[in-house]
Amino acid sequence: MRKLFGNRLGSRPSPGGLACVVRFSSDAPNTETLKTALKDLNLNIVEMTDENATLDGGDVLFTGREFFVGLSKRTNQRGAEILADAFKDYAVSTVPVLEGLHLKSFCSMGGPGLIVIGSSEPAQKALKIMQQMSDHRYDKLTVPDDLAANCIYMNLPNKGHVLLHPTAEQYPESAKVFEKLKDYMLIPVCNMQKVKVDGALTCCSVLIDKKANI
Repeated sequence: MRKLFGNRLGSRPSPGGLACVVRFSSDAPNTETLKTALKDLNLNIVEMTDENATLDGGDVLFTGREFFVGLSKRTNQRGAEILADAFKDYAVSTVPVLEGLHLKSFCSMGGPGLIVIGSSEPAQKALKIMQQMSDHRYDKLTVPDDLAANCIYMNLPNKGHVLLHPTAEQYPESAKVFEKLKDYMLIPVCNMQKVKVDGALTCCSVLIDKKANI
């Protein structure tokens, strides 16, 4: 584990926003369509071109305060370093992923300052490392199933806290834990087919903290 410090004075991205288009360790899809969409949103784009760097979005957990980057089969130290260079307003810390495909295979953000985490030993070890590396304190919501911890949180106008999470059909015990979030609009989303190809809810989303007419 390692902490890569950027300029810690800022608490928000630079005006206009910033997007990092990464390199994958596996065969990468064509990114031109993605870059066009990001430019239409007036986002500044940083493209990872270092052939020695790999960074998969599934290994990047942004808490709103800092980044945690899982070092896995698909993300390496050089990729984390380039992310730190791109987002200098935030601290970037690396976390070894000992089991599972990605860091977000067993955790995600469930809201401001709330980490949803699986209950397995590797997941709990990763959480402990994140707590040790961070200067911030986070609440946690522990679910019995690691894969159920992969959720999508949104703060929507007129809706408030919204959480997309796997269904009770997939993970009945974990679904009971989500019901403790009384102030949330909970939206169960079936992920059965995506799981077969190591997919998760966050794999199918690009969240942008920016008002835009789309």
